[in-house]
Amino acid sequence: MTFNFTGTAIAAALTLATSAAYAEVEVQWWHAMGGANGERVNKIAEDFNATQSEYKVVPTYKGNYTETMTAAIAAFRAKEQPQIVQVFEVGTATMMAAKGAVYPIEQLMKDAGEPFDKSDFLPAVISYYQTPEGELLSMPFNSSTPVLWYNADALKAAGADVPETWADVKSVSQKLVNNGMKCGVSFGWQSWVMIENYSAWHNLEMGTKENGFAGFDTEFTFNNAKVSARLDDIASMQEGNLFQYGGRRGDSLPLFTNGECGMWMNSSAYYGSIKKQATFNFAQTMLPLDKGLAPAPQNSIIGGATLWALSGGSDEQYKGVAKFMTYLSSPEVQAWWHQETGYVPITTAAYELSKTQGFYDSNPGTDTAIAQLSLNTPTPNSRGLRFGNFVQIRDVINEEMEALWGGSKNATQALDDAASRGNTLLRKFERTVK
Repeated sequence: MTFNFTGTAIAAALTLATSAAYAEVEVQWWHAMGGANGERVNKIAEDFNATQSEYKVVPTYKGNYTETMTAAIAAFRAKEQPQIVQVFEVGTATMMAAKGAVYPIEQLMKDAGEPFDKSDFLPAVISYYQTPEGELLSMPFNSSTPVLWYNADALKAAGADVPETWADVKSVSQKLVNNGMKCGVSFGWQSWVMIENYSAWHNLEMGTKENGFAGFDTEFTFNNAKVSARLDDIASMQEGNLFQYGGRRGDSLPLFTNGECGMWMNSSAYYGSIKKQATFNFAQTMLPLDKGLAPAPQNSIIGGATLWALSGGSDEQYKGVAKFMTYLSSPEVQAWWHQETGYVPITTAAYELSKTQGFYDSNPGTDTAIAQLSLNTPTPNSRGLRFGNFVQIRDVINEEMEALWGGSKNATQALDDAASRGNTLLRKFERTVK
């Protein structure tokens, strides 16, 4: 039998063979960024893919932070895991305990032969994700910290100055309500803002063993008189609508952007949403200080998430992961991400580039989060948290704080119950990692 190939057919066959030989290596990236931030994540992946032809990063939205981490764990058990998964900061202990599931990012970069220098990163950002020996476990991506957002037009109309202390927050709230606003202040992510960061800001221990960094056999201590007094006072501010509770995460954002509440405490990463939604002049300032507890603030701690590499992929996929991590943390990408979203630039170079580009001059106050995180060298009380089962424990804290806002418990009862229930979950986690 004789086969006759035309020149065109031969060329086509060679093209197919060449394409197969040089097919892009796919790197799956599961993330929790919806809406506008999801579009920005897609852009980062598309822009990286356009810089080279060896690797293709494929981003996939898997729901909120909890849903994304749960999906990744289930996928790993089914041996269908992605190479990269975005996990929020309170999932760090869970990821560390998942023996064999995680490929530490510092080791991955070394194995792939990719240049990597930890000193490029902001200390307040990477310290949260390092082992006691200093190894970086995951790549910082979207790091934020809570700030005090305020309606500059409303404060001006009420004759109120920007608050610096909790006493100021109370008096400004009264002025705002007296001037016709529906409420003075609200906040979201209340465990993160009002217990975790409130404690760090005033250099108060939240749990033993350096907030869990020195061992999983930790116990909660946030149920103390200092935190209780602050929460009881906030609960009392519900009278006259000086304070209004609006939900556990970002649910209360409309209270601020619709002009109902003049102040709102939540993540710096709401910058993009507020800029898009607010029809008034807004700004941000540092978290308020309780002068009776500390003469000056210590530092705030981060929230947000990092990118974890999961084991089980091919060497070529991990080389792609390493190349993508280098691209993701480059000054240009991080400065763009920071300026678009309000997340903190994870490297000093990205921060300096944003300054050079005039971003902070054009948008005063947008460096507040960086200033808060960098105020002082973190102490064992203000480095961050590393509690097992903390995703579930935050739900417990939310339930107990809602009992406080609902009037069925005072702050001491709510915090004691939260600590007791939380300690039970800590012991359950401790048993799983032994």
